[in-house]
Parts: sequence; structure tokens; C-alpha cells
Amino acid sequence: MNASATPVPAESLEATMLRLGRQARAASAVLALASEQSRTRVLVDAARRLRARATDILAANARDLEAADQRGISGAMRDRLLLDEARIEGIALALEQIAALPDPLGRVTEEWTRPNGLVIQRVRVPLGVIGIIYESRPNVTADAGALCLKSGNAVILRGGSESWHSSRAIHACLVAALEHAGLPAESIQMVPTTDRSAVGQLLAGLEGCVDVIVPRGGKSLIARVQQDARVPVIGHLEGLCHVYVHAGADADMARDVVLNSKMRRTGICGAAETLLIDSACAPALLPPIAAALRAAGCALRGDEAACALVADMAPASAADWRTEYLDAILAVRVVDGLDAAIAHIREYGSGHTESIVTGDGAAAERFLGELDSAILLHNASTQFADGGEFGMGAEIGIATGRIHARGPVGVEQLTSFKYVVRGAGQTRP
Repeated sequence: MNASATPVPAESLEATMLRLGRQARAASAVLALASEQSRTRVLVDAARRLRARATDILAANARDLEAADQRGISGAMRDRLLLDEARIEGIALALEQIAALPDPLGRVTEEWTRPNGLVIQRVRVPLGVIGIIYESRPNVTADAGALCLKSGNAVILRGGSESWHSSRAIHACLVAALEHAGLPAESIQMVPTTDRSAVGQLLAGLEGCVDVIVPRGGKSLIARVQQDARVPVIGHLEGLCHVYVHAGADADMARDVVLNSKMRRTGICGAAETLLIDSACAPALLPPIAAALRAAGCALRGDEAACALVADMAPASAADWRTEYLDAILAVRVVDGLDAAIAHIREYGSGHTESIVTGDGAAAERFLGELDSAILLHNASTQFADGGEFGMGAEIGIATGRIHARGPVGVEQLTSFKYVVRGAGQTRP
């Protein structure tokens, strides 16, 4: 436990968590009926407060970074934790972008009339109460809180101990904006302890108060949530993302897309972890791609064919094809054509994001049609696997399951629907 966090006495943890759940359930009833204008006003005001309190947020983040440095965390983990003025501005902008999204609530997605005259509508409604469990990224506090509020859901946030002070400083801005707008402060709550037992309480559903869990973090966190949750889960296990450079790829485009996919930000789930390159173009294209990656500080681990083309490339092990590095490391395999690339991704991929680089339209369509990952790209970086880049505002995560939400989990994915039936006295024979 983070020693500077405010602990909840062990004997009262269950009662504390149940109280959060009941408060969230009560707040969700208010939010479901709150006007779009009031929910939007909260987000705009919260963005203003974030900018106004930037100095305090950075000071809180400095405390988290100091503790993290003392624990010797990796560079990738530190990057996920780090806030600066530009990132705070990015968080504020994300809140404003979410505020500007169309209101999903009350929208009639389908309407039809039965032969007996009944008029049936399918109408968008909130999920209810969402529990979100995440690790080191403090921006998730704002993104998750905002997306849940915009979609009319109450949320219980359980951030990691690494970002304890940063997340609380950001959360304070959201709560102040809620109170100023006259909406329940309990609409966006944070678990007030880093005690891991609180996670178990949340996963159990808090006696029916929690409707769905959304995990965002590393493989061990996601695996625990999916194993232990007693309520539905929207999430992905890991981001084993691939870039396939096809024989018909433009050399400069291939280099740029691979470099950006891996090195723009290595610690996000959309970062490429494996490069597949066609044997027909590997002799010409792999050496310059490898040189660009190495110049950016990326370590390469290749199969036998890749190592033969690039001097001093470390040999890959079987584990490398299944590893989400979240670091400046890339596995490289030379494959014999499109079928081999698709077969590799089907065997080793996690269903998150894959990209093909090619000028061959037919090959691209086969890649996009035959693979079933949540996000598939043609001639574009895997780092676009992000709700903001899809025009959906921020997103809580990338869902790789096939039930309910898939791909970026944004405002619409945090809603369900109900059926409204209007009649004129019909009875069933």
C-alpha cells in the first residue's frame, strides 16, 4: 500500500465499499433523468477547474513520481504516470470534446409499427453504475468520470496506488463541478483506499449496486478482473498488436507507419508489439525500417530470416510472439505472404489492433475481411486505436470481447437500450 494514502480500517472496508455502491445507485437514478445541458455543463466546468488547478495537480503528480522513482519503476510505467502542463491541457480538452459529443440518452435507434397498431421504439438508456479499475494513468480518472457522466452513469473509480495523489487531485475538479451544477457529488466516486481488498469488494458487485466492471491496466489486473468478477466485464486482456508490411508496401510509408506504431508511445495498448514483413520485400525494406527503429531507441528481436537481414538483431524466442512489451522492444518475423501473416496473427494476436501496409487494394481487403480483431487498419499506425482518434472523444479502453461493446469504449458503448411500446387499448388474443 502507498504509505501516504488514506487507509480505510480493515474492519470497516466492506461497509465503506457498500456505502459507495448505494450512493452510486442513488446518484445513477438522478443522472438518468438529468438534462443533457446539466451533464454537459459539469464537463465544461471540470475542464476549466483542471486548468485553474494545474499547479496543484502537478504537485500531486510530483509526489507520485517521487514514490515511483524510489520503487524503480520502468521508463514506460513512468511515462504513463507522468503529467506535465501539456498533458493536463490534453485532459481538459478531452473533457470538452466529450461534452460536445451528441447526447446518447433517449435516442430512438429503431422504431416500427406492428400489424395490430402497436408502435415499438428501441431507446438508448444508461447502464447504471459502472466500476472502473485502472492502474497508473491519472488521466483515466478524468476520461472515465466524464464518459460515464455524459452517458448518464454513476461511476466508482478505483485507481492504482502509483497515481493516488494525481488521481485524487483530478477527481476533486470533477466533484467540484458536479456540486456547482447541482448534481450528486456521488455521481463520480473514488475508492478511498489503496487496499487491494477493495477491488475484491467491487468485483463482487456491492450487493447488486454495480452493473458492469471496466478494467484498464496490465495483463495481471485484467486477468484477475475477468476471473473474479461477479458482474459483467467490458475489457481486453492485452494489446498484442501487429503491423504487417506486405510485398506491395511503399518503402517510406512502411518505415513511417512501423516507427510510429511502435515508438510514438510504447506504453499504450495500441502500440505495435510484432512486425510481420513479407519475404518478397524484406531484403529491401527491413534494413531501413530496423535502422529507423534502432535510431529511436527500439530493441529488436527477430526470427532467423530477420536476423539474417539485420546485423546484431537479437534472436526471438517463442515467448516473444506472445509478449505485450509496453516498452521499446519489437518482435520481428519474416513471413511468406498474406496467408502466413494472417495465420500468425490468428495464432498469437489478442484481437486488439492490426495494421497492413500495402498499395495492393485486394490484399488489404483480404486482411481487413479475414481477420476479426476489434480494430483493423490499412496504411495507418496502430496508435490510432484510440476513441479520441475515432471522433468518439476519450475512451475508457479497447474492448476485445464480442458481447455488448467492441473496440473503443466511449459514450455510446456505455449505454444499453429499452423498448417503449405505445398502444391504443390493444389486448392479446
